Amino acid sequence: MDDKPKTTPKDFFLWVGAMIALYASAFAFVALIFDYLNYLLPDKLAYYSGNPYSSGIANEMAIVVVLFPLFLVLMRMIRRSIAQDTSRAEVWVRRWALYLTLSISIAAMAGGIITLLIYFFQGDVTLRFVLKVATVLIVAIAAFAAFRADLRGFWDADLRRGQIARWSAFALMIVSIVAGFFIVGTPWQARLYRYDDQKVNDLQMLQSQIVNYWQTKETLPVALADLQDQISGFAVPTDPQTGAQYEYKAITLLSFELCAMFNAPTQKYARNASPLPIPVRAPIGTQGKVRNLCSINRGHTMPAARVSSVRSIRRGTRRIRSKNHR
Repeated sequence: MDDKPKTTPKDFFLWVGAMIALYASAFAFVALIFDYLNYLLPDKLAYYSGNPYSSGIANEMAIVVVLFPLFLVLMRMIRRSIAQDTSRAEVWVRRWALYLTLSISIAAMAGGIITLLIYFFQGDVTLRFVLKVATVLIVAIAAFAAFRADLRGFWDADLRRGQIARWSAFALMIVSIVAGFFIVGTPWQARLYRYDDQKVNDLQMLQSQIVNYWQTKETLPVALADLQDQISGFAVPTDPQTGAQYEYKAITLLSFELCAMFNAPTQKYARNASPLPIPVRAPIGTQGKVRNLCSINRGHTMPAARVSSVRSIRRGTRRIRSKNHR
């Protein structure tokens, strides 16, 4: 006669739900720490969005905030069920969940060490990479230690140990979220960054339209309204934050200013300041220089916004090099 306890639907869904919540929140937590490190120690060869919350941080924060507390609640229900009926500790779904988590933890630790050694032998080890590997190892070791202790009955021997561990893990989750607001800014600041990104895009589009206007009519527009084109459907954009018109002024026959009010300097990890050469046709034999410059200040001693381009006109072609700074 089989004396093994039967797994009830309650046992199955509690353990499956707890493991899904644990794995999802653990992966999201590691990815969140990776994004923090990308912000603090940016790679000059990689592209980062001007809005940190658009790079996945928002999703990772949401997953950690919702699923990790859910994991703690489900595990508390499981502990309470085992305390009421000790046979619940012997159901097969519990053993599978514990050993699966141990196996994943071991695989993560081995993978982290192997990756570190590969990059070490290739000479590509950086502080950011080492910190990322350390993050994976710490999370994997913590999960391995906690579930190995569960197999040995460590948490059941003294219920206060489990309470301390749960509250400590919950506190770590809160700290990781709050720290993100200090590292990458609050969601309200992220909205201001989105406004600034749109303003930069508008200025670049207006710059291109002004250049096209000059190429067609060999004179700069008197006002931005001159760029309106019903045939192509181009409409002059306005400041998305205030609704005001962007400032434009023709300086000389071959130079002009485009200005906008920005909320903050360019984020140090954003790469939208990279110069991008743009080929432009020009009349053969034309010589000269067209420069577009904007420098606006909102509460800063240094310019908070700058959009500039320098175009050197050569025989048959003109090359544009643009720089954007906030």
